[in-house]
Amino acid sequence: MYKLCEMFGLFEKNKPVKIRGYSGVRKYGVAAKDVKEVIKKGCKLLQLPPSGARVCLYEDGTIVTEEFFPTLPDNSELVLLSKEQTWGGVLCDIGQLLNTDRHGDALIEAAKGLLSDEKSFKRRKVLTDLLQNLEDRSDLESREEDEDWFNGVDTRFKTKSAYMKYNCESRIRGYMKEVDDATKSIKKAKVKAEFLKTSVCLVEMLKNDKYNGKYFDRTEKESGRLCTKEGWFTCQGSFDHKLCLSLHSINPYGSRESRIVFSTWNLDHRIEKRRTIIPALLEALQNHKSTDINLNYFYQMLFTRENLKLVHIACHKKGAHNLLCDTNKVLRTAKDARKAKQDTKGKKKRRI
Repeated sequence: MYKLCEMFGLFEKNKPVKIRGYSGVRKYGVAAKDVKEVIKKGCKLLQLPPSGARVCLYEDGTIVTEEFFPTLPDNSELVLLSKEQTWGGVLCDIGQLLNTDRHGDALIEAAKGLLSDEKSFKRRKVLTDLLQNLEDRSDLESREEDEDWFNGVDTRFKTKSAYMKYNCESRIRGYMKEVDDATKSIKKAKVKAEFLKTSVCLVEMLKNDKYNGKYFDRTEKESGRLCTKEGWFTCQGSFDHKLCLSLHSINPYGSRESRIVFSTWNLDHRIEKRRTIIPALLEALQNHKSTDINLNYFYQMLFTRENLKLVHIACHKKGAHNLLCDTNKVLRTAKDARKAKQDTKGKKKRRI
């Protein structure tokens, strides 16, 4: 008899669903035979007035009607809305999170709550990345304040900015080493001698600029650094794009993990160092002295933001860039020579 009644719909089977409120992250399990019962039980649990209340799908905000309800899979996630409220889907959660104080404990707990009950691997990844940024300690600077950040960092570094400055200097020093290594390929003694003179001059220029460590130092002036005063870096996009199409960003000052991940970001040469710049310098020295070379141009191409772009590893294209040095700037002009002479006189006066 029971089976017969069930066949003709005389007994309606309760459908299990998960329900939550507009602003809360806690979910309640509810079993109901129709939407009316879901709303009734939901209003009681969430203490909402039943007048004008309705339920929608969490994922996209579709209103659940009595006709639609039987087609829902078991344990579907629903949002209970009052008369005035609307729900635009999962983006509402993200919007609410971003509109809250980034350092607020409530925000962190909200993200953790969403993560604890999230089964989608993709959404778990998004929430995990969000939590990583929410729980950052970028406002702390010294080793005493944030010991975990300095785990694995040489004890001589007492502040995050000092280490980040050193990190950038090390990269630039590495570029200079590649220039020095090029001497091994030079067979002519005269060319090698002139190349060594050029190398010495480039090192002096780097020393005067403190190896451009300011690029990663958030305590530097805005015009000198590549990050915000809080320490946020934004990918500048691959060599052939003006901007990062994926909007990559990172704050290595925020956590030890972010600091380590940032080491995979590249200061990429638009005009390539090994394929183009160093060979162009070698070629120029075949028939010219080091004093004829436009050192400022090669310095800019090798070691400065004039030719360097900070890029996320995914935006770092390792294939040939097919960009050339400006042949009109390789050798010094009479104007360049006069400027260099004036700069030298200025330095001598300052020493006196």
